[in-house]
Amino acid sequence: MEKKKESPYIKQLEALTKISQAITSDLYLEDILKLIVTVTAQVMGSKICSLMLLDEKKQELIIRTTQSISEAYNKKPNVKLGEGIAGRVAREGKPIVALDVREDVRYLNQVVAKKEGLCSLLSVPMKVKGKVIGVLNSYTSKPHEFSKEEIDILTAVANQAAIVIENARLLVETKVIREELETRKSVERAKGILMKEEGLFEQDAFRRIQKYAMDNRRSMREVAEAIILTHEMKTK
Repeated sequence: MEKKKESPYIKQLEALTKISQAITSDLYLEDILKLIVTVTAQVMGSKICSLMLLDEKKQELIIRTTQSISEAYNKKPNVKLGEGIAGRVAREGKPIVALDVREDVRYLNQVVAKKEGLCSLLSVPMKVKGKVIGVLNSYTSKPHEFSKEEIDILTAVANQAAIVIENARLLVETKVIREELETRKSVERAKGILMKEEGLFEQDAFRRIQKYAMDNRRSMREVAEAIILTHEMKTK
């Protein structure tokens, strides 16, 4: 009995399921992004799949991860916002298709494309709450006209990747804020101890903690917690 050919839609659904599972897993961000480009490359039949993030300060797109081992591609220069195909996608927030990047005047790295055998390109924006944070690119080795379904699937993957990155950023920001609050609490308490035990003014107590931290290459929090611990040992 002849084996039925697997539907491309089933493969796409399986890919999205894998990516969704990765998002909710305990994998590190780098591993999740690597899995996203690897699975996407398999589903899309990509020669290269790359994920670029927007550096808002420099207004540049930087390659964050790719499944490619091509040194020439991975070391491509950053792309200015609005320049090249990826730069336009990031600025306009809409997918762009190029049938042959080796001949397309919009593409900035035709030398690399020719060297690596890259041909057609589908580039889609990565969005979070309507804001573009990067671009996901899928290259083929032969001329290929991307279908609406392929554009939709890459857009769905790009948006999932954007959610992963945004959540990671929020976690880092939350951690930083929490650490700043804990440091402030410790320093305030340590200042109070120095003011009471050594009769220092508040500003002088702060300067002493700050100077000791700088002289001994310690954080303000470490010094403050040491003062608090010493005080607690004395009073017990």
